[in-house]
Amino acid sequence: MAGPFVVVVAGMITAYLAVVSNDGLVEDDYYKQGLAVNQRTARDRHAGDLGLQAEVMPGADGLQLRVFLQGKQSDPVPEALNLRLTHPTRSGADQNIVLRPEGRGVYSGALATPLTGRWHVALEDKEREWRLLGDWVIEKQATLQLGSAAGGGSVVHSDNTGR
Repeated sequence: MAGPFVVVVAGMITAYLAVVSNDGLVEDDYYKQGLAVNQRTARDRHAGDLGLQAEVMPGADGLQLRVFLQGKQSDPVPEALNLRLTHPTRSGADQNIVLRPEGRGVYSGALATPLTGRWHVALEDKEREWRLLGDWVIEKQATLQLGSAAGGGSVVHSDNTGR
């Protein structure tokens, strides 16, 4: 009798946990999240329409970043850029950097800590109208090339050749 009784108690505990626990994988606003994905891909396409390309390179001290942005000559140069560096496994190491212009198409900003390892990189204008995305493995790539192809964003990585 003890065996079936233990199974019944375990079943009741399992049912209780299923009812009161939060299922974090299901979002209440899945429709809004889907629309947000469409807006993000539209920004990627817009960068392609503008013919934007960027090269991201670290400074000699490891705490400065410089970005060279190129696009169609007729487009105005943004006042500032936002660079988001996201670590794939350590969210506490993520950095958001505001890049200020140094000259036509050249921007710079300061890092909170030097970069090592792999990073997801997103470069966008302050108005969030366009963005360029890429992955950067610091030890393998001296610079990161962010590019856009017609009709969508693509990423081209350099191989320690510098500028």
